Amino acid sequence: MGDSILVINAGSSSLKFQLFDVSRSAEPEFEFKGQIDGIGVRPRFRAKRAGGETLIDVSYSAADVADSTAAIAKVGAWLRERLGGMLPIAVGHRVVHGGPDHAAPALADATLVRELERYSPLAPLHQPANLAPVKALLALYPQIPQVLCFDTAFHRGHPELADRYALPESFYAEGVRRYGFHGLSYEFIASRLPKTAPDIAGGRVVAAHLGSGASMCALEAGRSVDSTMGFSALDGLPMGTRPGQLDPGVMLYLMTARAMSPGDIERMLYRDCGLKGLSGISNDVRELLASHDRRARLAIDYFVYRIAREMGALTAVLGGLDGLVFTAGVGENAPDIRRDVCRRAAWLGVRLDESANARHGPRISSDDSAIAVYVIPTDEELMIARHTVAALGHAAPRAAGGAR
Repeated sequence: MGDSILVINAGSSSLKFQLFDVSRSAEPEFEFKGQIDGIGVRPRFRAKRAGGETLIDVSYSAADVADSTAAIAKVGAWLRERLGGMLPIAVGHRVVHGGPDHAAPALADATLVRELERYSPLAPLHQPANLAPVKALLALYPQIPQVLCFDTAFHRGHPELADRYALPESFYAEGVRRYGFHGLSYEFIASRLPKTAPDIAGGRVVAAHLGSGASMCALEAGRSVDSTMGFSALDGLPMGTRPGQLDPGVMLYLMTARAMSPGDIERMLYRDCGLKGLSGISNDVRELLASHDRRARLAIDYFVYRIAREMGALTAVLGGLDGLVFTAGVGENAPDIRRDVCRRAAWLGVRLDESANARHGPRISSDDSAIAVYVIPTDEELMIARHTVAALGHAAPRAAGGAR
């Protein structure tokens, strides 16, 4: 094993990682991936090689892996053994919110972590979890450079009109603006378009990142010009457990007529709304598509309706449309959702190739479609690895083998 980079994508109850070899070529080469999930409840550590071979599958007691610090220690010890005592030369992290000042990845230090912690109220499910392993590694392995890659960064070049709210200037000055998220996913898609979809790479494209979290992005010549998410990760499309676009008057009603506290409202908006709230059944699109319950159908129909509505809005922003791209878990794996969205986009001249859609593309539009439609798998971890490699050119000397 040559020089390697570790990529970490941390959630509130899981720690996912991938290892990339960066010694053989300019493009990071995926070696293996793994995760510890059920942290603090029923921890389980699994990892597999690129070819699918299982490397580890071990369960622990809740006390053994009680928090993110314990999880990163387990992963670190296992990685050192796998790498023959060597450490990765750098670690790249996904951080959901970079605020108004970070339009590019940044090297982690205690000052930057404190700055980013201020944005935790805007992404309470993501930001604290993203930063926990950063802080743990700063304490455990301070010699290893850590590169923080922000989901908001790709959108920082938006026109001012796209990022403004109709609020007094003082709010904009203090950072109350539309940020956009899923930027690492959209950045990867933009990088893939010249190879996978050269006919639309330089044109006007709407990319739909559809998963448990969902959003859409307007791309012009590979650059983000607008997106459906705004100040927080609640805006735009309905998601697994988040509502998407919501009249702020609803919040006022909940506080006054229902006497709900800010904490109660926050928990509801992040955990009990979206497809879960609409259906009363599940936040999983697979379960809803398989269900015969009327409420499941309502949730799916609402999801598709809002995607189609936002596509129309982003098409207006772009002044026309050349291509549509589906990506992420639902976008890549749910042909029924893609079919229903394309049917609602028939007014734009979208025509679906049903057999290509069933095969998951990559191109799923018919030859006579006015708009080219593609399915392109995203790879946020590879995007983070690329950024980490680039940042090493500006970092301090790379980490050597021994750990403290």
